[in-house]
Formats: sequence, structure tokens, C-alpha cells
Amino acid sequence: MNSPLPSRALAILERLIAFDTTSRHSNLALIEFIRDYLLQYDVTSKLIFDENKSKANLYATIGPGNKPGICLSGHTDVVPVDGQNWRSDPYALTLRDGQAYGRGTADMKGFIACVLAMVPEFVDKPLHIPLHLAFSYDEEIGCVGVRGLLAALEQEPVRPLACIIGEPTLMQVAVAHKGKQAYRCTVHGKAGHSALTHLGVNAVEYAANLVAFVQRKAEEMETCGAHNDAFVPPHTTLHTGRFRGGIALNIIPEYCEFDFEIRNLPEEDPQSIIDSIQSYAQDRLAPAMRAKHPDARVNFEKLSSYPGLQGQGAQPLQKLCCQLTQRTDTTTLSFGTEGGLFEAMDIPTVVCGPGSIEQAHQADEYVALEQLNLCLQFLGGLCEQMCAPTFSLNTDTENAA
Repeated sequence: MNSPLPSRALAILERLIAFDTTSRHSNLALIEFIRDYLLQYDVTSKLIFDENKSKANLYATIGPGNKPGICLSGHTDVVPVDGQNWRSDPYALTLRDGQAYGRGTADMKGFIACVLAMVPEFVDKPLHIPLHLAFSYDEEIGCVGVRGLLAALEQEPVRPLACIIGEPTLMQVAVAHKGKQAYRCTVHGKAGHSALTHLGVNAVEYAANLVAFVQRKAEEMETCGAHNDAFVPPHTTLHTGRFRGGIALNIIPEYCEFDFEIRNLPEEDPQSIIDSIQSYAQDRLAPAMRAKHPDARVNFEKLSSYPGLQGQGAQPLQKLCCQLTQRTDTTTLSFGTEGGLFEAMDIPTVVCGPGSIEQAHQADEYVALEQLNLCLQFLGGLCEQMCAPTFSLNTDTENAA
């Protein structure tokens, strides 16, 4: 491994961290930086924009463009720092005690920095099959941006043979993760004086009733639902994370809303859970509400969703990545990634990247420098493997789209 690599990766990570790519903001400045960086090595990029052209995915290929290769994928957005007590500027890379601090260092600009630091080596090597780079936007709010990138790939003459997503796994190969469904429920009642409760429809109370039903479903999934001991916890979970309603104690609340989520085992279809919640609302609660006021109602809105990753067809890729990490044990993830969406396109996928999810989404997020070095070694080994004329993953997907 060339000695300039770690310092090059840190220099790039410093630039990436300086871009505030919180999901509510544009990521274009960062994407343009990556595009221009790749151009220095004669690597051209394709940008896939959102509808407003305020955000973009980037897709680039290094090596022969007439055959499918391995995709290195990561998201460019980060979560907010609002209300968090950081010891240093979250948008300035800070090195301390063998760790690199800053928003996105672990999740997941550290991986992107390692990939970009390796580009000169990727370009100089005689790759037998190509490396594809895929960097997306708005993963943190429901894997939004990558869907446009994948739709564009469906129109390409060649699409990736396999995908490695660099979410933080402490450089252990993750072969599966749970899926997620997120919903907002709005309850519309009838306002009135709190002394005359019989004349109003208390939206907060009916919403609380429904939240209690969601909790009962959570308990049912824990005790009676499917279990898979590869996951922690080993069952599908439900969770209510936000609740808002009412304007004054002496006013019957006319409106209430709450957000809930389902994180399902990848082999389990969450639709039956969603149907049961909606049926309870429409068959049990809504009639009682409308008996007091005809316009009372309960509505549901899907906020986001992504499928779980099951590891379908990924055994050769898993074996290769385990060889590169020099670990025989694999893991599963309870948090989600874009992996299930790649897998839905018949692109075998694993998750493997530097850092720990335990350091993500909080103040003083960091990635250990040792983890960045392990990632660089992993990518260097992958590059060497892909230079061999006999390299093959032995999958049925080695064909054009």
C-alpha cells in the first residue's frame, strides 16, 4: 500500500466534511467537487438530478465500459447537528486520539473519501472489469435519491455486476438488513369547550388509542411474530417517534398527528401489519368518531420505505469481501441502507465500510483512523483482484442489463 494514501484520504475527507449536506440542503457543491476531482484523472461522471435540480446523484465508471463491474456505493447526505453539543466544529475535520471527528465521518463520508483517495490507483491499474462509483443524495430520509440513479441505470447498456455499500460496519461484511416503512397518521376531530366533552371529538385521545394499538402490535411481533436470531432484536419492531396535538388544556383537541415506523425482518412482508393498523383505525375508531361528528376521520400517509437486504445471489461477493477483510464471520444490520434497492434490481449487494454506526447521528461523530486504513487496504485488495484476467464472481448477473 502506498504511503500517501492515508494522508490523501484525510485531505479528501476534510473537504467532504466541510460541505453541509444535511438532507434539507443541496448536495450539489459536494457532487461538483467529486466530479471535478474525478476529471483530474480523466474519469467522467454522469449526474442524475432531482426534479428541482437542487440535488444530484453521481455515477462514474473506471476501467472498461463495455462490461459490468463492481459498484462502490455511498450516500452524500448527513443528519442534522441541531441541538447537539459538539466539542469541535462538526463541519471541520478534527483529529484527536487517533480518531477523525466531524459530521459524516462515520456515516458515510469516510468511505467516500477512501474510494476517492484510491482513484489514482484504480486508474493506473489494468482492471479486467470496471469499478463503478455511485454516490447518492437523501438516503437519510428514506433512500430517496438512489431511486433516480437506479432508474437511470436500467436504461444503461451495462449495469453493475455487484455492489458494495460502504455504510459503517467496522469493516465487517454485512449480508442482510431489515426493511423499513414510515407512516404519518392524522386524526381530525371536533373542537369544543373542555367542559362539554360530549359535544366534541377529542383527536388526541383517539390518536393515543391508535398509538396504544401500534404498541400492542409491537408486543405481538416480539412474542408471536417471526424471529431471526441473526438480527438484534431478532424480530420485526414498531415504534412511535413523534406525537403532536392540542392547543390548550381547556379546548377539546380538533387535530392530532403522530409518526410511526416498522422495521421488518427482510424475509417478512410488513403490509399485513400496516393493514391491521389501518383497519383498526377505520373499522373501530372512525365509526365512533363520526357518531359524534360526521367529518371526523383518520388518515394515513406513507413518509418513506425501503426493502430489506436478503443477500440474494450475493454468496460469491460475500466470499470475496470476506477474503479482502481477512475475516470469515459476517454480520447483519438492524439499520437500513440502499442495499435492498440494488438487490431488487438483481444486483447482488453487501454492506462493508469503515467506522461504527454507534458513532453516527450524534455529537462528536468520529471514525477511527485505523478503520480508514483498513478500508484503503480492502479497496486496494479489491483492485488487485479485479485486475486478474480470470477474475469472476460466478454469478448469473454477468451480462448487460
